[in-house]
Amino acid sequence: MRNVALLQLDNNPNYQKNLDKILSYIEELPTNSLIVAPEVCLTDYDYDNLQEACKFGEYALAELLKVIDNQILVLTLLVKENLNYYNEAVVIHKNKVVHRQRKHKLFKLGDEHKFLAYGELEKIVKFKIDNISYGLLICFELRYKELWQRLEGADVILVPSQWGEPRKRHLEILANALAIMNQCYVLVANSSKVGMAKSSAIYAPMGGVTIDDASELIKGFIDIKQIKLMRRYIKLY
Repeated sequence: MRNVALLQLDNNPNYQKNLDKILSYIEELPTNSLIVAPEVCLTDYDYDNLQEACKFGEYALAELLKVIDNQILVLTLLVKENLNYYNEAVVIHKNKVVHRQRKHKLFKLGDEHKFLAYGELEKIVKFKIDNISYGLLICFELRYKELWQRLEGADVILVPSQWGEPRKRHLEILANALAIMNQCYVLVANSSKVGMAKSSAIYAPMGGVTIDDASELIKGFIDIKQIKLMRRYIKLY
């Protein structure tokens, strides 16, 4: 069993204050916590200052690598490679990045495609930490059934998001359906800034949900026994 902590955060224009808040949560949470933060929670989609946002992301990642040992931290950063900018998810454990994945499905209603390059589809794969199988989808990617299929059989699917309030029910229904269809946990950490849906939640393989729009921190746990029980009860794989 591993503790889960979802950070339902607003974005401060001051990058350092965003990092300081995450560091303070890391310090207070149990050492076996799986911590998921919202999409681009450190810098927001600061398209007017992409170079600065990417430089801060490099600095922040170095700082986070120093403090994440037995915990697992999931968040996305704006990064630059050659002439292109990307939204890249990183998973940190044991003081190193154990998984990287760039956003493949950009949200055109938010003009992401005008500023960011598309990540590679082939990088959307399952990965393991301590014998638990994980998958990751970044926000809008939750809508695509072909991406669900790439993560079939994962025990936990992580969804760092900045999902808009007008489509709040979409987020909740899709995440719950994915948990039931894949018989797994789905962990959504969504932004709480103005115009965002909140709806950060822990969806369990049996259909249960832990959700609290009023809180900046949603706590729970993942229990691998529940996954095994559900998959034995109704065999899909």
